[in-house]
Amino acid sequence: MQYGLRGQQLGIALSLGLGGCDDNGAGVEVMNPLTNPQDGPRAGNPDGACEIPAEAGLADTSMPRTIVGTGTAQSCTADAFVAAVAAGGVITFDCGPDPVTITLDRPAKIVNDTGPEIVIDGGGLVTLSGAGKTRILYMNTCDQAQVWTTPNCNNQDHPRLTVQNLTMIDGNSSGETEFDGGGAIWVRGGRFKLVNTRFFNNRCADEGPDVGGAAVRVLDQYEDQEVYVVNSTFGGADGFGNSGSNGGGLSSIGVSWTIINSLFSHNSAVGVGANPAMPGTPGGGSGGAIYNDGNTMTLSICGTRIEDNRVNAHGSAIFFVTNDRTGNVVIDRSVITRNTGGTWYDTYPQISSHGDTPIDVTDSVIE
Repeated sequence: MQYGLRGQQLGIALSLGLGGCDDNGAGVEVMNPLTNPQDGPRAGNPDGACEIPAEAGLADTSMPRTIVGTGTAQSCTADAFVAAVAAGGVITFDCGPDPVTITLDRPAKIVNDTGPEIVIDGGGLVTLSGAGKTRILYMNTCDQAQVWTTPNCNNQDHPRLTVQNLTMIDGNSSGETEFDGGGAIWVRGGRFKLVNTRFFNNRCADEGPDVGGAAVRVLDQYEDQEVYVVNSTFGGADGFGNSGSNGGGLSSIGVSWTIINSLFSHNSAVGVGANPAMPGTPGGGSGGAIYNDGNTMTLSICGTRIEDNRVNAHGSAIFFVTNDRTGNVVIDRSVITRNTGGTWYDTYPQISSHGDTPIDVTDSVIE
C-alpha cells in the first residue's frame, strides 16, 4: 500500500559523484564513492533528492588541528588516531592515495574542552575498524574523566562533533555496561552530526529492553536540537548490516533526528521480549533501523530508504515511543519496504508507535 503520494512516486535519480556542497549546504555528496572495504555499498541513498540545510552540510576542514598520517598507509595508526581525537579540533588524514583501514584496540574518546568544534573527516578514503572487539568513538559531556566543562553537562552547546566522509566497521560495544549501546559511536551531550558516513557490521549488546544503537547511540543534545544524519548508509546490503538488541542503525532517548538522503537496510534488532521486558525474557528486539524513546522529540525522514531490516518485537523499520505523547514523526519522499518481524503496527506497517502519535507522510511509499 502507498501512503501520502502526491504525483509521481519517489524515484528521482541523482548523478553519482558530481556533488559538493554549495553555499546553502545543498547537494552534499561523496566525491569518492567510498569503495572500500571492500565492495561495500556507497554512502547515502542514490535516489534521495531532499534539500540539505546549511547547518547539516559538510563541516569546514581547511584548517585542521591534526593530520593523521604522513602520506602512507603505515603512518595512519590507531595510536595516532586516538591521540588526534583526544587533541580535538579539526582532524583529517594523509594516508596516501588509496583507501586505508585503521584498526583500533580501544575507542577514541573526545575530550570535552578541546573544541568547541570537533570534526573527523576521512576524506572518502578512511575506514575505522573496531575489529569486532571495541567501540570506535565515544563522546560524553557528563563523563568527568573526559573533562566536565559546565555545571549542566547534559545540556551544553559543546563539543559540536561532526563525523564525515568515513566508514566505520566491526565496532562492538557489547562488553560495555555503564555506557551501553552504540557499537560504533556513543554520544551524550553537546551537538552531533553525521555526513557521508557508512556503518557496516557494528554490534552492541544483543539483549536488554532499552540498550541499542548497533551503529550509533545518542543522548542529551543541547536544547533538544536535532541530530542530522545526511547521505549516510547503515548496512546497505546483505552481509553489511548492523545488529543489536534494539535499533539496528540508530538508538536514542529523548533525542530528535533529521535524516536526509540516507539508507538503512539489512540491520537487525535481535533482542527478545520488548520494553518493558516480558516475563521470562531479557527484553529488546525493537527498531530494525531506528529506535526512538523519550518525550518531546521529532523523527524527520526525507529522501531515505529503509528496507530489509528485521526485528523480533516491534517496529521492523521504526520504533518511536513518545511517553508523554508530545513527539511526532515526519516522513517525506522516502521508501519504507520489506522490513520484517514484530507486531504493534496500528497506524502504518513497519512503524510501531502509540496510536495518537502524529505521523505526517508525504510523497512516500510505505508497503
